[in-house]
Amino acid sequence: MAGKTEKQDMAWRAIGGLVGLATAWAARKVIGFAWEKTTGKKPPSDNESLDISLGEAIGYAVVMGVGMQVAQILTARTARKRYNAWKAVKDTARDVTS
Repeated sequence: MAGKTEKQDMAWRAIGGLVGLATAWAARKVIGFAWEKTTGKKPPSDNESLDISLGEAIGYAVVMGVGMQVAQILTARTARKRYNAWKAVKDTARDVTS
């Protein structure tokens, strides 16, 4: 039974990793778009550049950090719920056929 649990955990890790990558990419695009529409400027690409004000660099870092984390939390929780539901249906179907 332990082998089965490890296999399911590996499946979740693989799914979670792929979902995480897709979420990070999409969140970065959405946050960048929102930043540009809100400020009228492209998002800072180099926060160490002295051409970007300190306030803008810090503001973008805060918005990006919070936005990315919120997106990751929401997506991971949703994916986990879907995976658990799928796993329960799969286990139920296996029990019925046994």
